Amino acid sequence: MNDFQVMDFLLSHHVLFSLLAGFFLDCLLGDPHFFPHPVRLMGALISFFEKKLNKSSDSAGKQRFKGLLLVIILVSASFLLPFGILFVSRFLHPLLFLTVESIFCYQCIAARSLCCESMKVCKALKICDLFAARKAVSMIVGRDTEILDEKGVARAAVETVAESTNDGVVAPIFFMAIFGASGAMVYKAINTMDSMIAYKNERYINFGFCAAKLDDMANFIPARLAALFMIFSTFILSLLPGKKSFDPKNAIRIFLRDRLKHASPNSAQTESVMAGALSLQLAGDTVYGGKVERKEFIGDKRREIEAGDIFRANLLMYGTTIISVAAAAFIRIMLSA
Repeated sequence: MNDFQVMDFLLSHHVLFSLLAGFFLDCLLGDPHFFPHPVRLMGALISFFEKKLNKSSDSAGKQRFKGLLLVIILVSASFLLPFGILFVSRFLHPLLFLTVESIFCYQCIAARSLCCESMKVCKALKICDLFAARKAVSMIVGRDTEILDEKGVARAAVETVAESTNDGVVAPIFFMAIFGASGAMVYKAINTMDSMIAYKNERYINFGFCAAKLDDMANFIPARLAALFMIFSTFILSLLPGKKSFDPKNAIRIFLRDRLKHASPNSAQTESVMAGALSLQLAGDTVYGGKVERKEFIGDKRREIEAGDIFRANLLMYGTTIISVAAAAFIRIMLSA
């Protein structure tokens, strides 16, 4: 196979190549703060338009309409900008196109970043530094952390890893496999809007309505795939020497029982598997902005949660990630056949 044939092969399978390259780049580099990230730009755009459009004096209907307008603007920009960049780069040179698409895919996957940030919590708890653990977990959760004890901090970190296994890993990979890098960028825009304006408080209950509903729809299939992949990952990890802390049968039992115990139709999918796999009880009442939000418990309290469960949660997350990448590669091969 000569150079032209190699290049033709890569271009004909460019989404598969870029997806795999993006995954390996994430494993190697994570999310360095000095490197520009599209999610930061999305966040800046959301903040800008939210301040311009969201007025408390507007009626509920008008707030929802303006929220829909923000959704249309951000989704359109998140598709058209990367699509245009990819179109121009392909016109300039095939290698430039493959490089740019790989970087876009890399920036949509957050497995290493999730692992690194949550493991900061684990390390702080292991040296009994509750202040540092609270500070570390406050960087990855939206709840009030200053009132949490050691178990509460560990639980918050494990829950975040469980939920973000879908939001930060499986769902972006799913959208890459089906729609390419531009589709993955659209998903990141939807998920970023959900994390910024989809709160059920007075300011966002109407303005963030469309963003919240769109996020529910976008995550409906990926969240269920993520749960199934996590169950498979639990089964594989349970077979490894010294990994008897993973219980695949209990993961299936708790998933079937508790997967809908959340206000969101998607969030408890992976959280229920995580709770069952590690024999933990997660969720329950949580404090946001000084107000208690009532939540059902997920899982059975077979044992007390500990710092090491954050490490185990990340093992499950990475196992799920690898399975999702393999599944995405299979999808691309089938689509190219």
